[in-house]
Amino acid sequence: MGFHERGYMEGTLGTQAVDWEERINTQRLREERKQKALDRLQDTDLGAMLLVSDPNIRYVTGLAMTGGSGADHYTLLTEHGDVVHWDTADHASNQRKHCPWLEDIRYACPGLGNVPRASGRNSARQFLLSKMAELVAEAMQEYGVEDETLGLDIGNQGLVAAFEDQSVDVDTSTAGEVMLDARKTKTGDEIECLRMVAAICEAGFQQIKETAEPGVRETEVWGEAVRELWRHGAFVGGGYCTSGPNTWPKHQANTTDRMLRPNDLVYADFYNIGYLGYRSCYYRTFSMGQPTEEQEDAYEIARDNLYDVLERIEPGATTDEIAKGFPDMAGEHADYYGAEEPWEMTTNHWAHGLGLQLYEVPLIWRGISPEHPIEIEEGMTMAVETQEPAGRQGVRVEEMVVVRENGVEILSEWPVEEITRIDY
Repeated sequence: MGFHERGYMEGTLGTQAVDWEERINTQRLREERKQKALDRLQDTDLGAMLLVSDPNIRYVTGLAMTGGSGADHYTLLTEHGDVVHWDTADHASNQRKHCPWLEDIRYACPGLGNVPRASGRNSARQFLLSKMAELVAEAMQEYGVEDETLGLDIGNQGLVAAFEDQSVDVDTSTAGEVMLDARKTKTGDEIECLRMVAAICEAGFQQIKETAEPGVRETEVWGEAVRELWRHGAFVGGGYCTSGPNTWPKHQANTTDRMLRPNDLVYADFYNIGYLGYRSCYYRTFSMGQPTEEQEDAYEIARDNLYDVLERIEPGATTDEIAKGFPDMAGEHADYYGAEEPWEMTTNHWAHGLGLQLYEVPLIWRGISPEHPIEIEEGMTMAVETQEPAGRQGVRVEEMVVVRENGVEILSEWPVEEITRIDY
């Protein structure tokens, strides 16, 4: 199957709000996400869900959670569509003023996370958990779901016990699946957020191209790129830039003070860059000057492996068949790592979902897909990544895509046919 082509003037307009053009419609974004979660909740036996995971909270409320699991904020969604949100005093007071789409915002008792951990007393921890459960149970009664089962998107046993003390029946498996199902395909506005963050990453790639030269340190190159990302309104929650021997095997997610040199490969990893909460995963490799034949050959292998996978992705395809496009253990250079099983080669060649988290459904990977396949659906968004050694260095390349009816649409636009050359 071929690749989806966008229509005329479709996609990636401005980052500002304007009254003369339809861009990302944030009200529609919030409403459609909440409705998707509510529809799936209503298909279960749950009467309500308590969301503690930050991306789930943001998906339902539109509040700018930072990622991971909430410690002092949590959200109740009832089967009737009612939303109650608890947050810290400062956050809650600001949300009441600036988030009129949320009608019931309350002060949270932090039963999980940093506050109870830092308290130093088991009695304090138990008080905080009990109070948190009590607040939620009271809200369930107010909204008429006190006799229904409450779904939790986490499995914290202390919190479960606290709810049982409040005579609340708790289910710790269904809510997480509800939210995974709601989030696995994206609305039009969600896709546009991912297209926008890809465009912002490309501004970062350009800054790297303009800054990199012999004698400049990786930290200086990355610092200029990050400044460009922030200038365009991005949230920078990860990423790094490495060079030379730091490009193979992939460095330990650190930008170092190594100076760039002629004949280096330079690897830019824009992962977890956010726009309206939607996270990027977008890699490119550059050559300092004319790439060597070895570097060009490695780049060609990585690019061809990447596009072999992309051409297999379509609605109805299964991840076991798609994963065959990734290199086998020999192509993975498993002997270099001393690895014997595909599951040992985590993150080297795979495709993973993108959204309000860096890793969402689906995951396409030889480590699990052959024995545990799932079906690809239209509207899924993902990042597909490959790599290849080039002597003592290595190349890595990745595209961000959305699954369309007639093939994937590539959201990333930085040139990929040949390695990007940096002249100095």
